[in-house]
Amino acid sequence: MPPSPDVSRRRTLPFVWIVPLVALVVGGWLVLRELRSRGPEIVITFDNGSGLEAGKTVLEYQGVAVGEVKKVELNPELTGVRVTVRLAKTAARLAVEGSRFWIVQPKIGFSGISGLETLLTGVRIGVRPGQGAPTSHFTGLKSSPSAESIPGSTYILHANGMGSLDPGTSIYYREVKVGLVEAARLADDATEVLVRIRVHAPYNTLVKPGTKFWNSSGVNMRVGLLGARIQTTSLESLVAGGLTFATPEAEAALPPAEEGTHFALHRESDRAWLEWRPRIPLSPTPDW
Repeated sequence: MPPSPDVSRRRTLPFVWIVPLVALVVGGWLVLRELRSRGPEIVITFDNGSGLEAGKTVLEYQGVAVGEVKKVELNPELTGVRVTVRLAKTAARLAVEGSRFWIVQPKIGFSGISGLETLLTGVRIGVRPGQGAPTSHFTGLKSSPSAESIPGSTYILHANGMGSLDPGTSIYYREVKVGLVEAARLADDATEVLVRIRVHAPYNTLVKPGTKFWNSSGVNMRVGLLGARIQTTSLESLVAGGLTFATPEAEAALPPAEEGTHFALHRESDRAWLEWRPRIPLSPTPDW
């Protein structure tokens, strides 16, 4: 009788384990990719955390999401909230001293209209980069940074009253927003109101010694023999108020008005002012 064959059994991995192993490898690769794309974690203290949600609210810079809120909690003193934000690796340079953070929320009021897009996307956190040493703790601003950091020129307007004007009210030239109202106070003898405005560069070159300013808030309606004429600068000025100015063509070649020049603020425009079309080069030309 011939000897029995020697049969060796090679141990193989059961097929049922292949799927979990593949899932483990893929999961490990995803975790590694996530870790490699992570930037530093920062903590921002705000007075109020209304609208902020962990895993949903983003930190945005230049219209791009550069971080995400990971945690929102009360601070130990119960005087505010601590917001933990994970930055993207490409945004690590935002975690430096001098960076300023604020919550962008929809706002409609006499001081202007802003953040309306957050009605659909939810609130977000805005940031303006700093230039200091690396840090991870910040105190958030109560509102967006002042426009004083934007280049431009400041002027003083004399008016009988404020009307619907308020700090933050927009200033227009040919229905384009070119500046804002900064502040207002009574004159030293209380006979009029002094309104400090700022016209942003390069539009401040449009302001000449003979420039006319008027209140374009709301709707201007005039009724005459030929019918009614309704005029408003923009929807925003209708809701939140606004100032408009125009420069005579005869002054197009004159140097711009000096910083701090005083002008009268008229209650309404003269029809001739609306016809002025001076050719004044803007340098540098604003980017689209």
